[in-house]
Amino acid sequence: MYKRLSSVMFPIFAVLLVGALVWGYQENQEKNAILIKAENQYQRAFHDLSFHMDKLHSEIGNTLAVHSTSQGMHRKGLMNVWRLTSEAQNEINQLPLTMLPFNETEEFLSRISNFAYRASMRDLTNEPLSEKEMGNLKKLYQNSSEITKNLQDVQQKVLTDRLRWMDAETAMATQEQTMDNTIVDGFRTVNKKVQEYPELDWGPSVSNIYAKRSVKKLDGLPVTKEQIQSKAAKFSDADRSKIQVQENGKGTDWESYTATIDHANNGKLMMDFTRNGGMLISYSDTRPIGTKKVSRQNAMAKADQFLMNKGYKDMKAVNYDEYGNLGNLTYVRKQGDTLIYPEKMSVRVGLDTGEVTGFQASDFVYEHNDMRKIPKATLTEQQARKKLNSEFEENYVRKSLIENDYSKEVLCYEFGGKINGSRYRIYINANTGIEEAVEEIKPVNATS
Repeated sequence: MYKRLSSVMFPIFAVLLVGALVWGYQENQEKNAILIKAENQYQRAFHDLSFHMDKLHSEIGNTLAVHSTSQGMHRKGLMNVWRLTSEAQNEINQLPLTMLPFNETEEFLSRISNFAYRASMRDLTNEPLSEKEMGNLKKLYQNSSEITKNLQDVQQKVLTDRLRWMDAETAMATQEQTMDNTIVDGFRTVNKKVQEYPELDWGPSVSNIYAKRSVKKLDGLPVTKEQIQSKAAKFSDADRSKIQVQENGKGTDWESYTATIDHANNGKLMMDFTRNGGMLISYSDTRPIGTKKVSRQNAMAKADQFLMNKGYKDMKAVNYDEYGNLGNLTYVRKQGDTLIYPEKMSVRVGLDTGEVTGFQASDFVYEHNDMRKIPKATLTEQQARKKLNSEFEENYVRKSLIENDYSKEVLCYEFGGKINGSRYRIYINANTGIEEAVEEIKPVNATS
């Protein structure tokens, strides 16, 4: 009996053992293949980063080498600087640096990229590089030289000692100090030196990109939880005693309050207020949304009425989209005959009943200015129209104040229409006649 059982089971176990060994071998081979592929990608991205930083240093030098009146060469050089910094940023994003403090270097490259792009895109014949900007380029030339040298030192050690990025990733994950983490130390050194560079005056067009919005920039005195309860009750028509208020980010630049109300529709009302002035920056009703029954026109009418009832006057819808059973509208404030695009807000409507279920007004809160001065247009509407493509089929035109690529507010004629089978908004500067922005209007996912 035992022999018979053994004769049957032994081959089965033998087959299972061989199968397990083969499976284990294949799994190990696949794992090694994945690790080798990841290592190769890391190595390629790192060596490309070192190469592009060296090229960036050279390109800044080339831009400085030509005569101060060589606008064409300046434009070409700055465009190359922008391209190379973009390449370097992309390669940094491909490296496993999420656990490594490399943010200073990334922000440094981001500022160079934005400076180069904005300077190259302007009319350098009428507005050549200033002495301050040339001084910035000289400092960037020196800084990029030092960063390049430090990266090349790391690169040499990687090649000489055959270091692996996978080991560096493990070192960052485990924080094991005894492990050889030359790569990690090298990048820390680069970031530390960049942190010590003196702050450059990049000009308002670049500085505005990195300007923080904080409660300190808002007018109005700090408000209390009790005051927020009253504001939330007034906005939502809810019982004040049922409103819970939570303070957020105390002691930071992002201090705010969140008011929460439970309601009978299996959801909550949530409202966020600024601490200074107690201004509403968002509103959300989490009730379940039923089947779509409301048309686009009715949804827009409901949203218009909601804003009017809540005290937001002179708001005009400039965009409408649908996602499933929700309608999303973008509003901007209208002052006289001009739309103020920086003062925008979004409203979300449930298409089952047409009631507003969401509201986001942070841009409106931080940019709102009742005393905003709108510049006068030096070009007539007809003169601006001549700047359009001759095949553009115009549907409407209106005045709009927008923020351009240089973070400057400019008055434009906004032309809406069609070309090449698609709908566009084209913003023509009302003083210079240049195209400040072109925006494609996507078809609304609407069925009514």
